[in-house]
Amino acid sequence: MKGKRGKLRRILKTIWIVTGLLFTIWLFYSYESDGVNESFLQSNNEIKVEDTADYYSFTPQKQFSNVLIFYPGAMVETKAYVPLCRKLADKNIKVYLIKMPWRLASKGYNKPKELHLFDDHSKTYILAGHSQGAKMAAQFVYENPKLIDKLLLIGTSHPRDISLAAIEVPVLKIYGSKDGVADEGSILKNKSKLPEATKFIRIDGANHCQFAYYGFQLGDDKATISREQQHKETLQAMVSFIEE
Repeated sequence: MKGKRGKLRRILKTIWIVTGLLFTIWLFYSYESDGVNESFLQSNNEIKVEDTADYYSFTPQKQFSNVLIFYPGAMVETKAYVPLCRKLADKNIKVYLIKMPWRLASKGYNKPKELHLFDDHSKTYILAGHSQGAKMAAQFVYENPKLIDKLLLIGTSHPRDISLAAIEVPVLKIYGSKDGVADEGSILKNKSKLPEATKFIRIDGANHCQFAYYGFQLGDDKATISREQQHKETLQAMVSFIEE
């Protein structure tokens, strides 16, 4: 009897492990970038594009004062955020889109510091992120409040486990009314973890996955506006905040 129970436990354990691996593989491919125009990754007379092992960078050819560092969401292919970052660069903002180990910001959120991306003290540094990327951007500011001039959080209910209420860094939080992953109720519930002056911008009809260019995400709701419209409103809010 004991032998049968042990065999059953081993079978169930194997099924559990295999199921977990298959689900992880499915997530990996489901969150691949989709619909990203290759022209966004091509340099021209206005923007120089670099694709390194650690990041994509978009550098305006004109003189610029703002540098934005962007953290992707968990498991989402970095390239999915290229359109938004390139459009920010078109507004004369230098952008680093960080490539995270295993597509997890929790494993690479210190990369900008390790790569010395904050060394030019004549620039204004904005740290931004989507979903888990936003969570880890908040964590980075919590640990390094003097390195960042502004914090921009997109599609996240974080910070939840830490409090940034006392920081002097201006914060903007952008969220969608149709976001099923970081819903409005959860976002407002954690409002006290951010400074009182934090700005909240709600995009009507926006969901979670349309802040980037990738497939539908588990738990998300269906957006009632196009991805292009969601990006347009997100970009306007980001640029306005950065230029304040």
